[in-house]
Amino acid sequence: MTTERKLMDRIDQKGRGWCFTARDFLDLADPELVWKGLTRLSKKGDIRRLGRGLYDFPREHPELGLLSPTPEAVAQAIAERDGSRLQPSGAYAANVLGLSEQVPARVVFLTSGPDRKVKIGNREIILKNTVPRNLATAGRISGTVIQALRHIGEKHITQAHLQHLRGKLNKADREQLWKDRVNAPVWLHAYLKEIAGDTDA
Repeated sequence: MTTERKLMDRIDQKGRGWCFTARDFLDLADPELVWKGLTRLSKKGDIRRLGRGLYDFPREHPELGLLSPTPEAVAQAIAERDGSRLQPSGAYAANVLGLSEQVPARVVFLTSGPDRKVKIGNREIILKNTVPRNLATAGRISGTVIQALRHIGEKHITQAHLQHLRGKLNKADREQLWKDRVNAPVWLHAYLKEIAGDTDA
């Protein structure tokens, strides 16, 4: 089986919408063969090159054609390549949780890796290095809640925001949120308690 076929078999298995780098295939062939294989697949249009060393297997829409990858998919591919952790932040965290309908043009993720910027269409995806405390809840919805509320700001958080989050999080998520208050600014604790409600945490 050729290297290209091996690469494409894995890409097919992952499905459309998957973003990836050469690192995702280094168990299949030597790095140079992987790079050459991805380059050929990209030139043939089987995959799409998003940036230097970054590709995706684009989703297709019957009317809109090839769709842009999701910010999460792009950021995750970069994080896996760098061996770093991720946490949605700012306006994007608020949008992910349904606290804002506005999809930001600048999508920010906090990361343990180096600062990076990737331009995908009209959207800029930013990976911003941060202190370990801000990543202590990475991969948990509690981390996204904390970042979203920090973005909204103490003077602008409303009961509607809190009720929305209380309804969105299940009991286990709310218990975890209260445990994770140690990673949030002190001014947020009262809001987190209101979201968590009656838990045994």
